[in-house]
Amino acid sequence: MLEQLLPFLTASVLLTLSPGPDIIYVLVQGMTNGWRHGFVTALGLVTGIVVHTTLVAFGVSAVIQRSDSIFLAVKVLGAAYLFYLAYMVYKGDSTIQMSTGGVIKRTYTSLFKQGLLMNVLNPKVAIFFLAFFPGFLWEPEGNTVLQFYILGFLFMLQALLIFSMVAVLSGRISRYLTSHRNSGAVFKWVQVLVFLGIGLFILF
Repeated sequence: MLEQLLPFLTASVLLTLSPGPDIIYVLVQGMTNGWRHGFVTALGLVTGIVVHTTLVAFGVSAVIQRSDSIFLAVKVLGAAYLFYLAYMVYKGDSTIQMSTGGVIKRTYTSLFKQGLLMNVLNPKVAIFFLAFFPGFLWEPEGNTVLQFYILGFLFMLQALLIFSMVAVLSGRISRYLTSHRNSGAVFKWVQVLVFLGIGLFILF
């Protein structure tokens, strides 16, 4: 079990630290409206993970029960998708887009709802979870629904902790990114290596 959970947590942390739209949105809210607004935004984003975890848990579990070969195909396709993401990051721009212009100060309830909808309505998150989670099951013949929820809870926990730290330290982080123009390139290559590493782990 630990042989699967430790790599899963490591990969999850590295992925969450990568400058994607979610963490940038938390950072911008923290910079412009204060850390509490960033934290509530993070809560909404993380809560959305429950929906994607549920879809993957029951959908993939049904596949596992039908055929081991189909489950293997799901993992191979998942690895291929991760390799595709690595390629897209490699071909993409390394500039971190972080604009605070026009950011409206919203209520906590509004921010939570917006963060939740940003996550739930993003089909890329669902596809990524479908590619990411199955490769870290430690007992495919056991209760896979429970295992998926454990993985989902761990992903939520680490994401909330990291997003919360970003909200609290938003001022310092923004100053660092502004003064270190090459940080985007570093994050870009970290993303490429993480996607490739997860894909290889799932395959082998």
